[in-house]
Amino acid sequence: APLVTAAGASVLVAGAAIFKGGSVEAYRANIEAIRTAADRAAG
Repeated sequence: APLVTAAGASVLVAGAAIFKGGSVEAYRANIEAIRTAADRAAG
């Protein structure tokens, strides 16, 4: 995420990355990890 946002991307698509793990708990953890990465990339 940091590289593409630095290059000017303003929309990132998670797609199947959210659904790894096969349980609601895994989905929550995946979404939280994506949000954390996006926050870090945004500075």
